[in-house]
Amino acid sequence: MKKRIWFNRTFSTAYHFIDMIRTNPDGLDFEFYVTHPKRYSVMLQNADVAEIEPSLSIPEYIEYCVQFCQKHQIDIFFPNYRLVEIAKHIDRFEQVGTSVLVCKDADLLETVSDKGKLFQALRDTPGLHIPDYFIVNTSEQFKIAYEKLREKGHKVCFKPASGEGGAGFHIIEEHMNPLDKLLGSSNQTIAIEEVLSIIGDQIVDDIMVMEYLDDWEYSIDCLATEEELIAIVPRKKVEGRIRLLEDNQALIDLAKAVHEQLRLPYLFNVQVKYKNGVPKLLEINPRASGGLHSSCLSGVNFPYLAVKLLLSGKVEVAAPKFGVYATHIEKEIVLRQLL
Repeated sequence: MKKRIWFNRTFSTAYHFIDMIRTNPDGLDFEFYVTHPKRYSVMLQNADVAEIEPSLSIPEYIEYCVQFCQKHQIDIFFPNYRLVEIAKHIDRFEQVGTSVLVCKDADLLETVSDKGKLFQALRDTPGLHIPDYFIVNTSEQFKIAYEKLREKGHKVCFKPASGEGGAGFHIIEEHMNPLDKLLGSSNQTIAIEEVLSIIGDQIVDDIMVMEYLDDWEYSIDCLATEEELIAIVPRKKVEGRIRLLEDNQALIDLAKAVHEQLRLPYLFNVQVKYKNGVPKLLEINPRASGGLHSSCLSGVNFPYLAVKLLLSGKVEVAAPKFGVYATHIEKEIVLRQLL
């Protein structure tokens, strides 16, 4: 009998996760349900059953998720959206017979999702380097944080403390010519005067103002139980969309130190960036990363193994292959009319 898996709204590269679970080495059969608010999302095209996801308040969305699982008799819920809220109601999903691929500790997820709280939680972790940073809510606090970081010799950047990926990330350039910003190649740079003017007298949500890290960037994809790390693949951002799966012992040890402290289960991702030869933490994603399919070229089928781990509590994983270069190539996908 086929197991039914549901992916709620997620990034387009999760298209590959479905393929990897479909072609699992154990020959298990799965039926894939996908919901997304965008009608032409590539994810919907790879589903056995696809539906448009409604725009709802948080309580309404949780009710929608539980009812979706019950209506379609979903065996496995593979969420990407609203992880914290889903974890808070994990018992409701279990009551309708659905196993959820998420850390059940909602408080931990809230900490990990807020970079300021995360950095505080990990500040004493052996072998882990935290960048210099400040959390601010006003233009005056922003100005003070900026000046203190500049006094230390840092170039400065900022982003929302609870943002995801590169959303809201900017590098500060002193006395930047507005014409340079308009005609320049990067839309991530902004002048300090412009930042202070935009914030003005407002009290804003937490902003992390931090030292800019200017060297190699890595994503470290991990598969784990609460007790042990099962697979670790550091993925180096070489240029553009090219990635190198690298046998980097320093980053493997770093991932182990993070897991020792947080005990995140299933799939999680640690992002770091180097400065002066030192890897410093950027963020941790307590879920499958957008580039996880590239790390699977190591021979570790992360999405399927996570599902298998959820269902059976144990998996066997071969040692990953390193020295592999990967690039994301768009697939040609024929859109079909949604029923």
